Amino acid sequence: MTEELLQGETPSGAAAPQPETTRYRVTVLTPTLAGDGQKLSPIDYMVWKDQVNVLNQRRIFRLLAQGPRMESYLGQLRKSEKLDFASWGGYAQNYAMRRIGFDDPASAEVYAKTPANECFIPTFASSLKGIYLPGSVLKGAIRLAMLVDRVTEAQFKSAVESLNSDMPRRSAGVLENSILGGSGVSRTRPIRMSDSYPIGNAATKVYLLRTATLADRGGKLEGGWKGGSRGALALNRASESTPFFAEMAAPGTVFEGDFRMPVLFRHAEATRALRWKAPAGAVEIVKAANHAATLLLNTHRKWAEAAGLTHLVALCDALLKRVEEAQAAGRFLTCIGWGTGLLAKTLWTAASEEQMREGLKPVPGYGQALRTGLPFPKTRRLIIRSNRPASLPGWIEVELL
Repeated sequence: MTEELLQGETPSGAAAPQPETTRYRVTVLTPTLAGDGQKLSPIDYMVWKDQVNVLNQRRIFRLLAQGPRMESYLGQLRKSEKLDFASWGGYAQNYAMRRIGFDDPASAEVYAKTPANECFIPTFASSLKGIYLPGSVLKGAIRLAMLVDRVTEAQFKSAVESLNSDMPRRSAGVLENSILGGSGVSRTRPIRMSDSYPIGNAATKVYLLRTATLADRGGKLEGGWKGGSRGALALNRASESTPFFAEMAAPGTVFEGDFRMPVLFRHAEATRALRWKAPAGAVEIVKAANHAATLLLNTHRKWAEAAGLTHLVALCDALLKRVEEAQAAGRFLTCIGWGTGLLAKTLWTAASEEQMREGLKPVPGYGQALRTGLPFPKTRRLIIRSNRPASLPGWIEVELL
């Protein structure tokens, strides 16, 4: 019967109903970067008039080929970390392919003092028609939310034991299959989300971010900042910490795309054949995502309280209230993209800190952080405005229309 259903026919032999095509609408709540894996290097752009001017290098090369300055320009590209504005600033004004404004004019001043190796700017996914939100980003967030919502204490305990065994490599795959089912019968199999329709490039800005951390000062937890130039130290002032720049969609930006959940998977026969307890549907997605968002926001709120960042505590409270409102209206909140941290991308969101420590203890790269005894993870990457932490990145609200 399973084969019959999945080939598009009902048990009676009649053709199954065609998949229903609806839409999703994403509203950006805090600055968000769904990247395409690309970065602008400091010789791909110039900063002029508080904006990043992405140079149209092909056009510049064609222009310089007509005169004697080509060798000089190529020489500077070869040896320079940043282009000399005094010599080539005119190209930023007249031959810019894109102009991306800074969210805060003060960020341009920070950029001017920042070493070139810290000025690579991750970019938003884009096409010739503008930026777009990849469907895989949303599908991945929904799948993670369903994992967080459905995992049990016994499953976590089994996964932690596996991570501490001699053969830990398949621990995550086994855990996912036990929660959602294998590839042929996964609970997320019916969810089909397209990339969003492209929107104009004007929806993005360049944001300044810094990494906040917790430090033990005489037995008391206090907030600090990570400074790469002085090692992994907790600095007192944000202005001394390592800056990051990223192209992010501004709050209020709206993306829309196609969302499908074939009617077939809501048939009782399909539910029985796939060994599901209940049919798949949008209600299940909304409930799971809002549950996962609540867990993550409560963790962020606890961290912000320990760090003494009252503005972020208020932001978490506002987002938690938004989750309640979204649940009542059939919408959900989730956290996606670059800079959102370990908890936004892994199943550890649903675990206790003790479980997380026990599970990550044998994983290379985490030992030093765990040995400090500080809350884990102890860092958050924050949006900075006017040299103060202003927001957490990556929060969006999704409506299935």
